[in-house]
Amino acid sequence: MTRAAVFGTGSWGTAFGMVLADAGCEVTLWGRRPELVEAVNTTRSNPDYLPGVTLPSAMRATTDPAEAAEDAEFTVLAVPSQTLRDNLAGWAPLLRPDTVLVSLMKGVELGTAKRMSEVIEEVAEAEPERVAVLSGPNLAKEIAARQPAASVVACRSEEVARRLQKACHTPYFRPYTNTDVVGCELGGAVKNVIGLAVGIADGMGLGDNTKASLITRGLAETTRLGLVMGADPVTFAGLAGMGDLVATCCSPLSRNHTFGTNLGRGMTLEQTIAATRQTAEGVKSCESVLDLARRHGVDMPITETVVDIVHDGKPPMVALKELMSRSAKAEGH
Repeated sequence: MTRAAVFGTGSWGTAFGMVLADAGCEVTLWGRRPELVEAVNTTRSNPDYLPGVTLPSAMRATTDPAEAAEDAEFTVLAVPSQTLRDNLAGWAPLLRPDTVLVSLMKGVELGTAKRMSEVIEEVAEAEPERVAVLSGPNLAKEIAARQPAASVVACRSEEVARRLQKACHTPYFRPYTNTDVVGCELGGAVKNVIGLAVGIADGMGLGDNTKASLITRGLAETTRLGLVMGADPVTFAGLAGMGDLVATCCSPLSRNHTFGTNLGRGMTLEQTIAATRQTAEGVKSCESVLDLARRHGVDMPITETVVDIVHDGKPPMVALKELMSRSAKAEGH
């Protein structure tokens, strides 16, 4: 039986652990909180993040990272993106030298503007051919309810991507392979920022024309950045691009959309953070995505507007007027 370790007991880490178990893997979750680990092992549940969901018998949990990592063919990393570097520095010496490192994280590191796979390669001293990324329209609660969904497993090594595909393919979860790691990661990171923008528009009471415009032009921003960084433009029309973007921008289950909605309704950043139990990756990543865009000389006006609202305190209506008053141009620019 294939062994897999999942570092992180949040909603997505737990849900993907379920997928792996349902696909025939033996799964060990690592969690830092003993009471949550105990609940997983004794009640087959994760009451904090997936209440009411019964976890597969092939899943267990531990607070010991060495125990989780032991003999794992796949090591899945499912922690907030801004904590990855520090966490992985402690875990890296415990990992098998041939384990495939799988990123579930959708963010860009603050300060370095590095994608998550780049942080993994650096900290774990792993060759790119054994670092994989999973991305797509995968809202954790729907996956945990075993509702049909598709996703992308991306790795520079096609063979490794196929192995991971087999390890997480179930009757309700359909993974497709891809070798465009850059495109899949950018799609996942930027969609959180656009999800904030659409949520803000919802909170302001704006209609479907506004939201459709933000989604479409947000995809254009993502694609512009991806092309400069060497991504395949086809990726952005697929599950890791448009698919993930639509799910994040349209679902009430999306943390980033919900966070943006509260801002659009007039809540302050502090109030919105206090009302949000789980990490909305776009809140921090909007700054690092904008940093990445500026390093590559790419114009991303929606991302810049989100930063203005979230971090600079600009009133949403003022920011919207400034965005709409930009000089007219051809759609392809």
